[in-house]
Amino acid sequence: MDLNSFGAVLTFAEEIEQRDLQFYTDAAAEESVGVHRDMYDSFIRENKKNISLIQRTRRENVTEMILEPIRHFYRKNYQLQENPAEGNDATAFLDIANARERRAFTFYTDGADKLRSLAEVSRSLKLLAKKHKRRLKLINNHA
Repeated sequence: MDLNSFGAVLTFAEEIEQRDLQFYTDAAAEESVGVHRDMYDSFIRENKKNISLIQRTRRENVTEMILEPIRHFYRKNYQLQENPAEGNDATAFLDIANARERRAFTFYTDGADKLRSLAEVSRSLKLLAKKHKRRLKLINNHA
């Protein structure tokens, strides 16, 4: 499925954040994560803020939408195999979190480029990319 409009990109961004929120909520509830629980709890709080940012960006920029479609931007390039949280050990959770954060960083970086004609939207996506890049560093420090 193509991400061929402003609305499609932001809807998919919200979907990514919602799914990651659920993963981190499940991960934080697992006994096996031990010392990583605080990191996952901080990711949960940040995902909630990210969702609010995406929703606010959509509301505030809906009148500036360009009706011209976005080209060559595909949802399939940013989808991951959903892994159930239960039964994983701390290392497996870190690996899954790493894959999720790399995907989010790449999506937001690419999305900011595709929507650069909408400066406010592009700026929001760059901010989200920056947050996910920081989270990647945190995960790698815990590995």
